[in-house]
Amino acid sequence: MSGGAGVSGRGSFGGFFSVAGAVAWRQVYKYFTNPAFLAPALFPLFFFVAFAGGLTRVASVPGFDYEPGYTAFQFVWSLLQAVALGGAFTGFSIAGDFESGFASRLMLAASDRRGILLGYVVASVVRATATGTLVTVVALLTGMPMSGGVDLFGLIGLALLVNVAATLFGAGIAMMLRTQQAGPLIRTPIFLVLFLAPVFVPLELLSGWIETVAYLNPFTTILTSARGFLAGEPTGVLSAYAVGAALVVALALWALYGLRRAERSA
Repeated sequence: MSGGAGVSGRGSFGGFFSVAGAVAWRQVYKYFTNPAFLAPALFPLFFFVAFAGGLTRVASVPGFDYEPGYTAFQFVWSLLQAVALGGAFTGFSIAGDFESGFASRLMLAASDRRGILLGYVVASVVRATATGTLVTVVALLTGMPMSGGVDLFGLIGLALLVNVAATLFGAGIAMMLRTQQAGPLIRTPIFLVLFLAPVFVPLELLSGWIETVAYLNPFTTILTSARGFLAGEPTGVLSAYAVGAALVVALALWALYGLRRAERSA
């Protein structure tokens, strides 16, 4: 089977979705039967407790005017971190499937190999839903106000875009390198993007080089809008969704490139 056959779409239309469904079901089953399935939520929960609990006095800094309070301010970042790490862990799973030989056998059997990529993305969304729910429950138990109402669907939509983008990024690297040693290459860029954003205070209160980097960081637009949704005061909605959609499209091409590279070795 030639390397381009799977990506060029010569497989059947039904084959595309059947392959995606099979891959998604396998990943979701492994996820919920693995005692470590909540691992992507542990880092965000740690940071949420540490930042929201230990830095509450930041809310009294002049210029900090986020009405829901500092706990809610940190919750949004922790939620987006949780779903982004869910995408990274999916990348680790893809690399593990290649190391075990499962992914190579799947690529030889799949009628449309693009369905493999979709299956991993669907499974990652399920993973993100579970970890995001856990982070939200913990935040509510700590007394975080939830004042967004129907605007919360906007926050959920942005979280899904972040998860899909992170998943596609990790998938591209995992499929090119096909080893779990690619883990740092998946995880480190995601952490850098997350932390080089207005994590502790709004963008307006940053200064120096970190202000410049945060301003140029596309994640800042998404984070700021997500915080607006939680506060019930949507801001920069079109910009945030445009950035999220652009990231998904660009990283989908990146993931397909990784798939092509993996096909050549199948």
